[in-house]
Amino acid sequence: MDFILFKKSVPENVKIIAVSKTKPIKKIKQIYDLGHRDFGENKVQELVKKHEDLPNDINWHLIGKLQRNKVKYIAPFIHLIHSVDSERLLSRINKEGDKNNRIINVLLQIKISNDPLKTGFEYSELEDMFSSDTFLKYKFVKILGFMGMGSIDQSKNEEEFRKISDYFKEINKIHDIKYLSVGMSNDYKLAIKYNSNMIRIGSLIFGSRN
Repeated sequence: MDFILFKKSVPENVKIIAVSKTKPIKKIKQIYDLGHRDFGENKVQELVKKHEDLPNDINWHLIGKLQRNKVKYIAPFIHLIHSVDSERLLSRINKEGDKNNRIINVLLQIKISNDPLKTGFEYSELEDMFSSDTFLKYKFVKILGFMGMGSIDQSKNEEEFRKISDYFKEINKIHDIKYLSVGMSNDYKLAIKYNSNMIRIGSLIFGSRN
């Protein structure tokens, strides 16, 4: 799909993360040259290499599973970590933010599906954390919202997206959070219907993976 046409088809309040994992520098530069600045990567090693090889005004998003021992490699420059799925990881990001003297923006990943391969906070865990002063101890982390990944069985997506959307609105009444990152190439329209304002799009921008 033509990127400019795709961008025009998406509501203005929705931020598009161009998922550039496995894509060569040349292809990323083509989208960059069209004025796009937000790119998402799954793997730390690949992200660091692309950060070094591409213009420094790109906003890099880490959207894949993040191991605690790899936070240090992206802490100096990462724009937003979408996949914070445990308090132990949150603590490590805070520690690396302190070392780099910068506040690191994150999204808390909520486990919205029953897929055993997907990780994230349970709603009940977050209820406990938001109703206490847990987050106050993380001085070098800024929680900007939530991330969710729907089930492979798309018949379940509507209920999953509705639930995380309701939770996002509920928490927004007491905490100023900005983003709901839900929706990929195959389900972004449904995600937008349920108030997602950040979508992670790979194949519709770069074409299918080999």
